[in-house]
Amino acid sequence: MRVLVVEDEASLADGIAECLRREAYAVDVAYDGLAALERIGARSYDVVVLDRDLPRVHGDEVHRGIVASGGRSRVLMLTATSPDAAGRLPGTLIGADDYLAKPFAPVEVTTKVRALARRGFPSPPVLFRRGVQLDPERRRAVRDGREIALSARETAVLAELLRAGGRTVATRHLLSSVWGDDAAPSGNVVRVTVMRLRRKLGDPPLIRTVSGTGYRIP
Repeated sequence: MRVLVVEDEASLADGIAECLRREAYAVDVAYDGLAALERIGARSYDVVVLDRDLPRVHGDEVHRGIVASGGRSRVLMLTATSPDAAGRLPGTLIGADDYLAKPFAPVEVTTKVRALARRGFPSPPVLFRRGVQLDPERRRAVRDGREIALSARETAVLAELLRAGGRTVATRHLLSSVWGDDAAPSGNVVRVTVMRLRRKLGDPPLIRTVSGTGYRIP
């Protein structure tokens, strides 16, 4: 799942992104409203974590741009405004899928994003290939009847390889789809993750390296 974090306080934005990446979400970051609109125009996001008080373009305008784009992005609005005594949201937040009032811990965003990701989106299908069965949502993998414990990142990489149906998945695609465009890792982190996957999946070897390109499950 791909998430866009839009927050002008760099330390907070980066902290939120790091928490989400630990859950194996692919995360991009924008530090102002104009950069956010450019990101949204270039690709689709499942969830947008959106601060209201942004420089260059206000968060409300960014939200309107998300709605106008016709995409399916869920919006978690970050705001300094809390509900009133009756629990009513201010009118400016109406239309957002959820909100979080500042101050908050980055891990609270992870909980909210996880809930939004599950709300209204169909569960990803169970994937099958070459004796491997993977349920990405439950992070449950089985090979020839043997259950395999996978980390969130290993699950995401294996899912990409299984969905490819035998085609080669480029290393750069795995970096973008599993770690996010703004993540620091190089191709080496993909190699290490694939190496762990191979060890856990066991023999006979399932994942092949396509030299200079990426990986595939033939």
